[in-house]
Amino acid sequence: MSELQHVTIVMVEDDEGHARLIERNIRRAGISNAIRHFSDGASALHFMENDTSGPALNGPALILLDLNLPDMSGTDILARVKSNERLRRTPVVVLTTTDDKVEIQRCYDLGANVYITKPVNYESFADAIRQLGLFLSVIQVPDVEANE
Repeated sequence: MSELQHVTIVMVEDDEGHARLIERNIRRAGISNAIRHFSDGASALHFMENDTSGPALNGPALILLDLNLPDMSGTDILARVKSNERLRRTPVVVLTTTDDKVEIQRCYDLGANVYITKPVNYESFADAIRQLGLFLSVIQVPDVEANE
């Protein structure tokens, strides 16, 4: 049994096609965790910070974060997650089409754990997500911290 069993995957991705592709290929990699999909930053942040089943109150979680969202920047979400005492240890995988070196560095500086550039080619993208699923099956995710 995987250590990741009780971890909720929070996917923040506005492109429905990408979201379906990500979920399908994570499932193909044998990951059966709950996946909560949000297509905008505000609803994702509300879930993560305030929802009783969200990671701040119910942890642990792993966040798959697109940077290009309709309502706010993914880097703003990343900064907010990493500055939240109850979420700061939550692993964040940035999954985006942006391959700008400055943006990549900025995400790591803000606390991103992994930065993956989405391949343009469908098959390459599907393969990258399957590999991400294999990665998710072996990583350890910290439990949410008690109030400190």
